[in-house]
Amino acid sequence: QVQLVESGGGLVQTGGSLRLSCAASGRSVSSYAMGWFRQAPGKEREFVSAISWNGGSTYYGDSVKGRFTISRDNAKNTVYLQMNSLKPEDTAVYYCARALGSWVLSEGLHYAYWGQGTQVTVSS
Repeated sequence: QVQLVESGGGLVQTGGSLRLSCAASGRSVSSYAMGWFRQAPGKEREFVSAISWNGGSTYYGDSVKGRFTISRDNAKNTVYLQMNSLKPEDTAVYYCARALGSWVLSEGLHYAYWGQGTQVTVSS
């Protein structure tokens, strides 16, 4: 089993930055792609970003491209999401997830393990 715990969420003003972390335990995630998703109240879950097993490939949703950066430290079994130039529409619960394999994909069905989420609120 893999446990994923997100941290780093909080309240920030428009234009501010936050860095989310996702710490994995139980088993190493170093051989798997990892992803970040988010869900705002009343909305469907949205793909944010994904990273390949070695960090060599990254993929971003259109709404965050150019503002968010995903990275990972396999030695620490941790994935990060640096979020800059935050907007009120970025307000959501952010979830990290471990993929079924090493492919960088945007659909949630390709992810096997999910964290409990961390709240990000961007005030206007």
